[in-house]
Amino acid sequence: MTTTRRLLLATGFSIALAGIALAQTTTATPPAAAAAPATSDSRFITVSSTTSTQDSGLFGYLLPLFKAKTGIDVRVVSQGTGQALDTGRRGDADVVFVHARAQEEKFVAEGFGLERKAVMYNDFVLIGPKSDPAGIAGTKDIASALKAIQEKGAPFVSRGDKSGTHSAELALWKIAGVDLDAKKSAWYREIGQGMGAALNTAGGMGAYVLADRGTWISFKNRGDLVIAVEGDRRLFNQYGVIAVNPAKHPHVKINDGQAFVNWLVSPEGQKAISEYKIDGQQLFFPNATQAGA
Repeated sequence: MTTTRRLLLATGFSIALAGIALAQTTTATPPAAAAAPATSDSRFITVSSTTSTQDSGLFGYLLPLFKAKTGIDVRVVSQGTGQALDTGRRGDADVVFVHARAQEEKFVAEGFGLERKAVMYNDFVLIGPKSDPAGIAGTKDIASALKAIQEKGAPFVSRGDKSGTHSAELALWKIAGVDLDAKKSAWYREIGQGMGAALNTAGGMGAYVLADRGTWISFKNRGDLVIAVEGDRRLFNQYGVIAVNPAKHPHVKINDGQAFVNWLVSPEGQKAISEYKIDGQQLFFPNATQAGA
């Protein structure tokens, strides 16, 4: 083979290799797509709240109105009041919205929350089976009703979860003069769960249970359960809201959290609360302007 021919072949082979390399380069993995811009959904606060505000459907009604007004999304941690306040103590929430005034005031006094503001109220009702084994249906004296339940050993379901409803229940047993430590036995069942679960358990057992009226009105799985006792002034149920103190937890979103607090107690927020109804029944009654609430 002549020298010229060898040179031509070598040159052609080099060009072919270069073409393959070029093809491999141009067909490599395409660059990653640009990151999507942040949306308004990234602006949110966390609210630790009693189960009744969630189970009653109130938050499902209120929160879209607040977001439309402010652009702030609210993510709810639904717990019993005691747990909700503990979540605030750890700094895992920006706002607490609960219903146990003594516990709320302690939370503020300990420095974990800013000012407590009254928001709304409803009442507790004693729910029981239509068969009414304690013979208390239609009465209005909650203390006498609880005493009758204990004396007759009628089944009773307690949330047992340190919630506002559980705290109210324990206080009512004391008013009734019933020492639960000494008297409770198989008739008294603590479940350590929320209001919906307690109502379901009571329905399954044919038992009595203390419930907030808002959750009861929204509860669909009533079965044989009815209101046995209502109307006693001692069944009053007040709700309060508190922004978590940034002095304790500097990472909390105090501006947006306070915006939620302020909206709830504003005329607009109070009107929205009053307008939330199920089957024509108002579940909560705003009272932010009521002194001492």
